[in-house]
Amino acid sequence: MTVCESADRPGGAMRTEELTLPGFHHDTFSAVYPSAAASPVFARMPLAEHGLQWTHPRACMAHPLDAGDAVVLYRDVRSTAETLERQRPGDGTRWIEFADPYLRHFDALRDTTLAPFPPARGALRLLLAAGPGASCDLLRLVGGSSVGLAQRLFEGEGSRAWLYGSAMHGDAPLRSAGSGLAAVYLQLLGHAVGWPSPRGGAECLTDALVSYLISLGGEIRTGARVEHITSRGGRVRGVCLAAGQEIAAGVVVADVMPHALVRMTGDALSAWYRRALGRYLYGPATLKVDWALKTAIPWLNSEVARAGTVHIGGSEHEMLTSPRSAFVLLGQQSIADPSRAPSGRHTAWAYTRLTEPSDASPRMVERLEAQVERFAPGFRDAILARHVLRPGDLQARNANLVGGDVGGGSTTLRQVVFRPLPKLSPYSTPLRGLFMGSAATFPGAAVHGVPGDAAARAALRQR
Repeated sequence: MTVCESADRPGGAMRTEELTLPGFHHDTFSAVYPSAAASPVFARMPLAEHGLQWTHPRACMAHPLDAGDAVVLYRDVRSTAETLERQRPGDGTRWIEFADPYLRHFDALRDTTLAPFPPARGALRLLLAAGPGASCDLLRLVGGSSVGLAQRLFEGEGSRAWLYGSAMHGDAPLRSAGSGLAAVYLQLLGHAVGWPSPRGGAECLTDALVSYLISLGGEIRTGARVEHITSRGGRVRGVCLAAGQEIAAGVVVADVMPHALVRMTGDALSAWYRRALGRYLYGPATLKVDWALKTAIPWLNSEVARAGTVHIGGSEHEMLTSPRSAFVLLGQQSIADPSRAPSGRHTAWAYTRLTEPSDASPRMVERLEAQVERFAPGFRDAILARHVLRPGDLQARNANLVGGDVGGGSTTLRQVVFRPLPKLSPYSTPLRGLFMGSAATFPGAAVHGVPGDAAARAALRQR
């Protein structure tokens, strides 16, 4: 098996670099991996034997509110419920009652959300195991909105805002169908497996995967950008690299976005399939900032200082009425992993989604930092250096981040289910021997290995 990687080293969107100052190790793209910790694909790999160590912050996620209040997601459900109870008595109890059936049958939930398409077996197991009440909730979740779910579960505005923050990881509007499932799934992952990061940085997960591949006899070629996938008689024949070299291959699993697959294959793909891929929707652009800090972020609420991930969006009213760019997703991995920075120093990063790529101006960086400062007075004084990645920068570093979309395509309900198009096997293509294994296929974005694993299994069945 040969892996052709266009970049100068493997990893795609799992990379760690000294973006700001020497000794400050920043995760350039992805940083927090609940889906990797839950992944049945990675569970089959001895990655710990190849150097992977997970670090867990004391809290998975926190949502700070005004007046120094906060709602926090802990791995422990009851500790989480205590923070919800502070918003409104009864909110914590309702969360425990809601989450308990899914956590007791988490294997079935995982086999539904982290499985190849169609995930019928896991869904049926979950419906049968969870009981009538939870089954009805699950069916309502699939087509329901975050707003509808929050209003059913919680009376406290802070509790609802806490739920909305996880839905904001995607681009589906909070009032849209399917956004409720996205929100609650991340919270349940926090209880079941945590929101961990690799010790030493995201690239340590890459290193473990590469080491395991090589131990199996695989080969990785870096700086090997595929220009064209060659075919003959309706079958894959090989790949042509940008350097002019051709590699013979009877099977190709392409970890690319739909438009790139069309470009690489030309007329070898049938016209209907090319048209269908051309309708694939990408998500909003992203602005990302990394900071080297002389101290930890001085949050008003001490529980926020324990969380590896922080959702900054303010109150429920703000979350529902402010533009998407007002929401900031922040990571502070150095609080649980001191190896990320020199002694006593810290790293942090944050990103926000933009309405237009042109919105990525210096003023937007100032607004982002002002949102952090609002809940952590003195934050700006702690900044030693910053590094900014605009949408064009993200795509230039990784071609799969189209227009700065870090989700591998829109997460609206239709496209979450049917990625990249309605098809019983979204991994196979009309060209025999060619398969898609990117985040553009079900179950979509996040680091879990399911699309590549599903594509490889589809290839084995075809052969």
